[in-house]
Amino acid sequence: MATLLAARGRHNRPDASRDQVRLTLPPSLPATLGCDAVGVPARHGFRLLSRLPGTGCVFADTDWWWWIVPAGSDAELRWPLPACYAVDACVPDRRPRLIHRPDSTSPYTPPIPLYLMVCQLTGIAPSWTGPGIESRL
Repeated sequence: MATLLAARGRHNRPDASRDQVRLTLPPSLPATLGCDAVGVPARHGFRLLSRLPGTGCVFADTDWWWWIVPAGSDAELRWPLPACYAVDACVPDRRPRLIHRPDSTSPYTPPIPLYLMVCQLTGIAPSWTGPGIESRL
């Protein structure tokens, strides 16, 4: 299974040879938790946007849609291909523009529902790399 562990210097980028641009949030939506982005090919964009229970800022260009998530949202997660995790919301410069602004004052899409939806779209079972969690009665 292919994994993306961007926080440790390994990035899966749509086109690493292109210049990068940092997605800029509207001033009225401060990123108090830091700012990363999760990208998916544009063919999945509308489907994710319509099915997520809460959506923060979403940027798009002709090929990719980018969801703003709190920094570190890749910790202990294996984002399945073709998803792309972008640390500091630095993405290929294809002129991404803000296409969705949240109704709330938070710029973030909750990463766990986004992760689960991306797994569902790709047919990959969710996988956490952290220590096991036990449940006891």
